[in-house]
Amino acid sequence: MDNHKKAARYDRVYQQVSDLITDINNPISRMATISAILHHKFDYYFWTGFYLLNEAEELLVGPYQGPLACLKLKPHTGVCWAGIDNKAPIVVEDVHSFPGHIACSSKSQSEIVVPLYDTSREIIGVLDVDSETKNTFNEIDEQWLTKICELIFKS
Repeated sequence: MDNHKKAARYDRVYQQVSDLITDINNPISRMATISAILHHKFDYYFWTGFYLLNEAEELLVGPYQGPLACLKLKPHTGVCWAGIDNKAPIVVEDVHSFPGHIACSSKSQSEIVVPLYDTSREIIGVLDVDSETKNTFNEIDEQWLTKICELIFKS
């Protein structure tokens, strides 16, 4: 999908998500809805979901769409932890070249991770999206997924 079409689709998805979750003040419900909408609106998404930090500073799977996920990610290893540790989105063109990549599925070829912040601007987890194709994600995905994640704690 070219960048113009991709941005236009994200714009429509953003509006749809915003309209659906505006009256729901539960972050888990919002995450579940976001996962479902994103997963079914973008045919290049293979796995779409959230990993959330718990009180023990473990990164555990949250709401998601796609095949079975890793339930707990090894601390400070892989793309999801890189997003948390660097406090920044991570776009990985080829997961096999990412040091310490955690392979929950051998079908995953590229990945994007966006940190998730609560209302206090503390990182509480990440949005993680995998694709079965290399070089899938770019700055358009990063920009829009960041904007969509901001809806989770928006009043």
